[in-house]
Amino acid sequence: MAPTAAPSRPALWAKVIDQTRCIGCHACTIACKSENAVPLSVTRTYVKYVDVGEFPHARRAFQVTRCNQCDDAPCTAACPTGAMFRRADGIVDFDKSICIGCKACIAACPYDAIFINPEDHSAEKCNFCAHRLDLGLEPACVVVCPTEAIFVGDLNDATSRVAQIVNREPVTVRRPEKGTRPKLFYRGAHQATLDPLAARRPDGGLYMWSEQPAGSSIVPAGHQGRERAAAANANGAGAARATSSPFNSSAAALLSYDVAHRRPWDWRVGLYTWTKSIAAGAYLAALLLSVFGAAAWDGALWRVAAPVLGGAALALTGLILILDLEHPTRFHLIFTRPQWRSWLVRGAFIIAAYAALLVVHFVLGGLGATTALRSLAPIGALLAVATAAYTAYLFAQAKARDLWQNPLAPPHLVVQALLAGAAVLAPVAAAFEPAALAPMLLLLALACATHLLFVIGELTLTHPTAHAHAAARELVRGRYGFFFWAGMLLVAAGALAPWIGAWAAVPALAGLLAYEHAYVQAGQAVPLA
Repeated sequence: MAPTAAPSRPALWAKVIDQTRCIGCHACTIACKSENAVPLSVTRTYVKYVDVGEFPHARRAFQVTRCNQCDDAPCTAACPTGAMFRRADGIVDFDKSICIGCKACIAACPYDAIFINPEDHSAEKCNFCAHRLDLGLEPACVVVCPTEAIFVGDLNDATSRVAQIVNREPVTVRRPEKGTRPKLFYRGAHQATLDPLAARRPDGGLYMWSEQPAGSSIVPAGHQGRERAAAANANGAGAARATSSPFNSSAAALLSYDVAHRRPWDWRVGLYTWTKSIAAGAYLAALLLSVFGAAAWDGALWRVAAPVLGGAALALTGLILILDLEHPTRFHLIFTRPQWRSWLVRGAFIIAAYAALLVVHFVLGGLGATTALRSLAPIGALLAVATAAYTAYLFAQAKARDLWQNPLAPPHLVVQALLAGAAVLAPVAAAFEPAALAPMLLLLALACATHLLFVIGELTLTHPTAHAHAAARELVRGRYGFFFWAGMLLVAAGALAPWIGAWAAVPALAGLLAYEHAYVQAGQAVPLA
């Protein structure tokens, strides 16, 4: 009896880029733009140039940069509606019709491969020209490459050129430590091109064929110049060249052509974390004082101020989140077609449940149902803590941002909520429940001090990666240093609340807002490609 043939496995598309053949002609970029109607100012693929070595022993290395088609794609997990999805053949594709433009996929991508199309305001990226592969055609970049440096094939087909190279020759992937299992393989690529921190960046982001804003560089232009001058004075000109960037891991490598690094989330995300802290903290602070007998269960703080201030801040939080979307009219898709791995979805349902609880609390408080409010308190405490802490998991889902991969972030966010809640309730206590003012100010002082200890601990411990170290440096000494130190000083003033009085709420809240802005922006400041 003849042996039964083994069943063929489905296709698993992968791409190999042979950087020993690449001449940096940008034909792939132009073909991609033409094939996929990619508008100006954004690219699905581009070629990065790095000059390696020093004259006369120097050469230019190239890296073709695009989506890595990960087996465990962080963008698909972060997308709240499933607009980013992985096909059965391994291609990570997208559906623009259900994209809400939250930019969570951009924050999650460790390769800076996703962008918002400025014309239709939806997320997109390289998808291996899936429409061409489905018709039996090769991607546009493969067709036009004059040196045949790019080729695509089926990893499950042992006879394909891609499978033979990946299985038999030394190839490299970008950022393997992220565990995404990319299916874009590089042959002969220089490490100075693969690692975005390996090559130092020109002062002010100036390149031979392009000009970028200074904000696209890790270190501001003036800082880089001062660092080189200091190194030259201390060690001579040669040492200055080697130490021009504190993140340089390649002794003589200069980035000579690149695209601008963009931060997906702007000031609105820092503002959202601040208003959410107020929303959760107003309930938690009032509950804490009531539990310990420092405030009355039937007093103004617990019955009225907690649900009113918490509800108002929560409504503002929701408004900020919707206005931050590129497609705000599609926000309902988070609830009508949720993708449950996304912490943006989980957070939306947590906020909705907490909002419903605050409404019930307000009604019961108006009816004077003190006993019912006390019975509801454990559920309210759980939802308030979840509302405060879920953002830590949302940020951690952004695998690209190493500064946010902090296991202490959930308790830190709860402390920030107590800080914000005590601050907004202190003036209310002074006006309507004077007996609770002193303990409220003590809670505010303790929350401010604990917040400062958390920040000091996070910044003084050794950072696990160069990316986290670079982001922390931006937070403390770089572009966001002013907001960081202003926030620290203002929160320190809030820690003097027992001596300052209810007015301490003003510097405490302002300091927390400044810190949140600096933390969110610094976490996105490090280039990933």
